Amino acid sequence: MMVMDPVEHILDLHDLVTGTADIKGILDGVTRFASAAVTQAAGEEIDCALTLRQRKRTTTVAGSSEKAILLDLIEQNLDQGPCLDALDAGRPVLLADVGTDTDWPQYSRTLAEAGCRSALGVPMDLGERSEAVLNFFAPRPGVFTPDVIDAATTFSDVAGSTLRLAIRIETVEHTNADLKAAMASRSVIDTACGIIMAQNRCTHAEAVTILTTASSHRNQKLHDLAADIVATLNGGTGSPMRFED
Repeated sequence: MMVMDPVEHILDLHDLVTGTADIKGILDGVTRFASAAVTQAAGEEIDCALTLRQRKRTTTVAGSSEKAILLDLIEQNLDQGPCLDALDAGRPVLLADVGTDTDWPQYSRTLAEAGCRSALGVPMDLGERSEAVLNFFAPRPGVFTPDVIDAATTFSDVAGSTLRLAIRIETVEHTNADLKAAMASRSVIDTACGIIMAQNRCTHAEAVTILTTASSHRNQKLHDLAADIVATLNGGTGSPMRFED
């Protein structure tokens, strides 16, 4: 049995984060790397899915294959299984053999019908706001030996830190986008105020009052009204708008 060095996991996951444009692509990549790492440790093909829990709701968000996603959805639909238990317990939870399992009988029967004979849930630490678990599926019982579980846990630890970084990056990008949108909105409003100041020979504060009053009377958003004023001055259709105090 060969087990990949954690340093290799770190390098692969670093390249994934820096080379992928969106969080969904990163999540898909994590499940593919997880599948490859545990497949190497187990010596046979292992499917992997990723379940995210936010605000007490769990969702399958990524998978190494369509089969992995379908297998993971079984647990979500039945609301029972080792992966959900791993989220609650904060440690790996094993279903060694669906044929002898007594902890999740309905889940085990459904997994067997789908061609899966054992499963392993390994939680990931994503911080206070989110929880996640890597869900591994094997085609026969007894695949998830202690060594294989150790390999899955090692990968999960490394991948958890990578996902925390990716989530922070995604949050910062959304914040920057919101800030740019707010700045653009403010720029339009300031321009409209300048037009009103020129028309009415008033102060900026008076122009703001005129604009907000007109927005209220017209039942129109402040930014939209400001954009209409600027567009009219820049050659838009219709007569020039005038606002008087």
